This record gives sequence, structure tokens and C-alpha cells, in this order.
Amino acid sequence: MFNSTVDAEKLKTLIEINTLINSDVQGGRTLLTRILESATRLTDGESSSLLLVDNENNNLYFEIALGPKGPDVKRFTLHMGEGIAGWVAQNNTSLIVNDVDRDKRYYSDISEKIGYPTDSILAVPMRIKDKCIGVIEIINKKKNSSFTNEDLQWLEIFAGQAALTIQNAKEYQKVQNEVYALQDQLQQGRGFHTFIGSSPQITEKLEVAKRVAGTDSSVLILGESGSGKELFAEQIHLHSPRKEAPFIRVNCAALPEHLLESELFGHVKGAFTDAHRDRLGRFEMANSGTIFLDEVGEIPLSLQAKLLRAIQYKSFQRVGESEPSYVDVRILAATNKDIEQEVENGNFRRDLYYRLNVLPFYIPPLRERPDDISDLSEFFLKKTNRETNKQVRGFSSEAMDLLLSYNWPGNVRELQNVVERAVVLSKEVYIKADDLLLRSPGSHTNGADYDETQLKDAVNQFKKHFIRNVLKKHSWNQTKASKVLGIQRTYLSKLVKELDIKE
Repeated sequence: MFNSTVDAEKLKTLIEINTLINSDVQGGRTLLTRILESATRLTDGESSSLLLVDNENNNLYFEIALGPKGPDVKRFTLHMGEGIAGWVAQNNTSLIVNDVDRDKRYYSDISEKIGYPTDSILAVPMRIKDKCIGVIEIINKKKNSSFTNEDLQWLEIFAGQAALTIQNAKEYQKVQNEVYALQDQLQQGRGFHTFIGSSPQITEKLEVAKRVAGTDSSVLILGESGSGKELFAEQIHLHSPRKEAPFIRVNCAALPEHLLESELFGHVKGAFTDAHRDRLGRFEMANSGTIFLDEVGEIPLSLQAKLLRAIQYKSFQRVGESEPSYVDVRILAATNKDIEQEVENGNFRRDLYYRLNVLPFYIPPLRERPDDISDLSEFFLKKTNRETNKQVRGFSSEAMDLLLSYNWPGNVRELQNVVERAVVLSKEVYIKADDLLLRSPGSHTNGADYDETQLKDAVNQFKKHFIRNVLKKHSWNQTKASKVLGIQRTYLSKLVKELDIKE
């Protein structure tokens, strides 16, 4: 029998992770780490690893390793069939071993070298279309207890989530690579996102971006996931003297650690098994232009020294090459992590942080700039109308009220997903509140209820949006607008002033 309290926690975790997978098609190491952390906690494991299969050399490498010896474990690789994880990968079958010393498949070499006693292992394959692409293994059940079939069943579900994340990341990177190839053929200046935002906070940030653009100093763009960091990187480039040169994007979280160095700096023929020809890295592709390192906090420590040299001296070495190459590149980087805390924790080099953080740039989350919600919603609605050949005209007052009062933990990316879904689901010319499929206000406030001040702010935002639309429709003639609204003109003027409604 399942314990109802534990099962509820597991189900909640699975729903949360599935939501993240659906909202973040880029996937990446951060999401995989979140999945592995959850699997370890909910199976009561002491340590855990996520290994990926390298089909070129028939090995397994440790992509993520959690626990006190995690960094040490990542130095090792396994041959297919070697150890418990190797056996699981080779046979594409889950395995529980509660006494490793009595199992001939157990490979003790790693445990002995890092000084970490291992008593029990739970390991399951990660599959894409029934093919094993990797293994998740949990080491040592806490309290000296044994792993159960229930643990195995839950871990298999987490392994399925991890596999989906990896598949998303691969598909995203495939599309990104196609975009990079097209960028070389397209006229410079095309292929950038449309910039939408008129709130005072965003207007101020855009002015700062234009001033920053005139320099060659590195810029570190900070902000929550989905808040628009890449758009501001584009704006800095487009207002810079380098605007006619390439703008090259690199999502550091979407690339496996063993491929990231080659992607950034390139490689020469024969540098490794799959290096059949010389390949330019992203730094060389961005020569004379700008390189944007998104999720720079995900770059492993082993690569950070090489990145620091590329920033500081404009030089680097391709993988497999001894001679340095030189480039003239402007560095823009972004992260949603608390990078200063990462430095304190020893996960990010202090000297690299200082080199990147010459001009820090913070993007406020969408909930702090509600004035942008209306414009962004209209933009995404029109865009989805074109793509789906629908004729949705706008939002009902109840729907816009809900959009304005929602907390938007996923920021602009979440807003885009919500609007696109609503356009597809809507059966009428105006989107209704039910079409948005949003929970009631306060559902994303970590359990804290909205107080009276928050409710007043939400109502004022709705009033501002509604009155502004009426004024706009009547060419900002307050006399005509007041008649439509059914209020005195003097009262309308007072509201315009109080709510700071501008043409």
C-alpha cells in the first residue's frame, strides 16, 4: 500500500516538473538537476547520478552527480555493461541491488577511489522511443533500509521525465543550429525579436541598454527565467557599433558538458572520435560582432578558465589545437541564477564573475511591470491569429482582469504560452477568463494570500487598462469617452491623473 502523504508529495513534485518541462522547451542541465534532486529525495537516497550514453565510443559519462562526492564522481566514465549503471544501460532494464558486495555486476573501483562506501543501488534506464539514452541511479537508501519496488516504479517515472527533458533540449538545439546556419545567409539585422514594452520600468531599462551599447565592455544581464533577457541582449547589439556584424546566441544550459567546449571554441579534425573535420566555434562565428552567452551560470568550472581567457585576452584554443586563435568579440551574458551566491558556493569563478559583471543589467519580472501585460497580450494574440488563421479580436474584461492580477511566475514566456493556448481554445471572438486556464490570483504566491493593498493595485490596473482603451478608441477625447463610460468628464479627468494614464 502507498502512503497517502508521501504519494501526495510525489504527485505534486511530478506535476511541478511536468509543468516546467512543458513551459521550458529548452530543457537543459538545470531542469535535469531538479528532476534528479526530486528523485533522490523521494526515494530517500543519499547520493545520485544521471549518466548519458555516448554512442560514439560506447561509454557512459556522468552528466550530473549529486551528493558529497558529486564533483569527484564526474571525473569517471563507464564502459557499456560495466557496473550496475552499465548493465542497466546495456540491458535497458531497471535494477535493485540492496547488497552490492554480493552482486557480481557491481563495479567498486569508483567507490574506492573517491572514498564513498556504497551499500545499495537503485538504477533505471532513461528511454527515448524505447532506446536507452542514459541511466539514473540512486546510491544508498537512508537509515540503512532497502530500496523497494515502489521506489523503482517512482524512479522510472522520473527517468521518463528526464528523457523527455533531454529530447526537448536536443530538438531545441537542432532548431537553434538551423537558425545559426540561416543567420549566415540572411541580411544583418533580420531575425531579431519584436521588442514590446512601454512600462516606465522597461522604458528606463531600454534607455540604459542604448547607453551601454556604445561601449565594448562585458554586460551581465540578470533576471528571472522568461523575463526577456535575450531581447535586451539583442537591443544592446542592435544599438551598438557592431550592429552590422553577427549576433551569435549560445544557450549554455542546452548543451551537454562534453560538447560545450567544442561549441564555444570549435575543434580541429581528429580532436576526438566524432571530429571528422575542422569546425568553427561560436566565438569565431561572432568575430567582429557580439556573442550572447545565455544561462552562463550553467558553464562548468572546467570551462570557466578558458572562457575567462577568451574574454580577457580575446584568445582561445580550439579543441585539439595548441596554437591560440584571436577574435574581436563583445561579450553579453545572462543568467537567472543568484550568481553571487554561486561564487560564494564555489560553483562560479570569482575572477570570471568580475570580468562579466563590468556592466550589470537587471530585468524586472513581469509582475513588477503590469503596464506591459496588456500590450504583450495583444501582441501575442495577433501573432497567434496569424499562425492559426483565427479571428479572435481581443480579451473580455474578465479575462484581462485575470491577466492583470495573475502573478506570472514564468514571466513573459508564460504569458505567451497562456495567450497562444487561449486563442486556440477560444470559440468566440473575445477570449473569456475560462479560456486562459489560469488559477485564481494568489495561486503562485508561495501560499501567501493577496492582502487588501494587492487587491487595490489589481483593480487599479484593470481600471487603467479599461479607461485607456476607451480613450484610445475615441481619439483621446475625454468628453466622448466620459459619455461612453457613463461618468462625469471631471471625474474622468481625475481618474486619468490618479492612474497616470498617458496618450
